[in-house]
Amino acid sequence: MKILIVEDEQSLADDLVAYLAAEGNICESAYDYFTAEDKLAAFHYDIVLLDINLPDGNGLQLLHQMREHEPPPGVLIISARDSLDDKLKGLDLGADDYLTKPFHLAEVNARVKALGRRRLFGGKTEIRYHEISIDPESGTARINEQQPELTRKEFALLQYFVTNQNRVMTKEAIAEHLWGDYMEMAGNFDFIYTHIKNLRRKLTDAGANDYIRTVYGMGYKWSDE
Repeated sequence: MKILIVEDEQSLADDLVAYLAAEGNICESAYDYFTAEDKLAAFHYDIVLLDINLPDGNGLQLLHQMREHEPPPGVLIISARDSLDDKLKGLDLGADDYLTKPFHLAEVNARVKALGRRRLFGGKTEIRYHEISIDPESGTARINEQQPELTRKEFALLQYFVTNQNRVMTKEAIAEHLWGDYMEMAGNFDFIYTHIKNLRRKLTDAGANDYIRTVYGMGYKWSDE
């Protein structure tokens, strides 16, 4: 999943980025309100970890803005505020969960995974598309009884396609989802073609149909049509 951590305590934000990235997520951080606002306006995120006590703005206002996105990201509030009123206000504004500081990183990870399952996969622990089964927890895919050896990026690309099936995904959108801020370092998007070619080959070699459609001049679409 692509995750944005909005947290003004830089050491905590960096710890969260490192821990969640090690779990296979694409993670970015924003240490203040205006950086978070810019990132949320420019990019799409699956999950946002949101501290509502920011030095230059109110995190609840960011939450209000996120509700206008289509689709809106899942939001986990992380806050030192432990009052019932604060929790109810955040949940009423559309947050999915609320975690009070201090917390263990493992608990954050568990809540992020649960939120991802609810938001992206309808609460299921396994995603199925015809003969393809995807297990987000283990980062593996199976085609009937075969398990292709996918790299982390190839697995993320497969999951991204299946959860956005029948939608045209531009090369820019794919690069943003898989590489986050680092996509701006790429001179072109030829590497997207390479990853898609490798993913297509590994899936078909394992017995899957080829569902990746090239939409010329626009990008790619996952479809059985």
